[in-house]
Amino acid sequence: MENHSNNSKLMSNINVTPLVDVMLVLLIIFMVTSPMMIQSIDVNLPETKTAVAKTSEDPVTLTVDKNGIIYIDDKKLEKSNIKSFLENLFKYRKNKEVIVRADKSVPYGNVVELLDMLREIGITKIGMVTRSKD
Repeated sequence: MENHSNNSKLMSNINVTPLVDVMLVLLIIFMVTSPMMIQSIDVNLPETKTAVAKTSEDPVTLTVDKNGIIYIDDKKLEKSNIKSFLENLFKYRKNKEVIVRADKSVPYGNVVELLDMLREIGITKIGMVTRSKD
């Protein structure tokens, strides 16, 4: 005669603790390495003593590197295509905000021409990115 008790049944539960440990380690690894994965255009920004400006939504970033090449959100564009590209980009946007990042070796006149073109398109908020001296 077989003697079966409730204690002798096999339990088939998954031990969740090692799974949680592995997931936490992977989360930490991704959190540490993800900022290193972001590639951007290297620009030597001018330094200022004023505070950083806040924006309400994600603005478009225009970058002018030391060679005068213009990028819109890390996408290289020819100077002749910038105006039409921005007009199409801002056609349905409520807030027309642009942040301009220009290398300090770029001639002042080139930056002014870019700002003038932005105003012609109807962009109402233009911010200039600088690096803090602190």
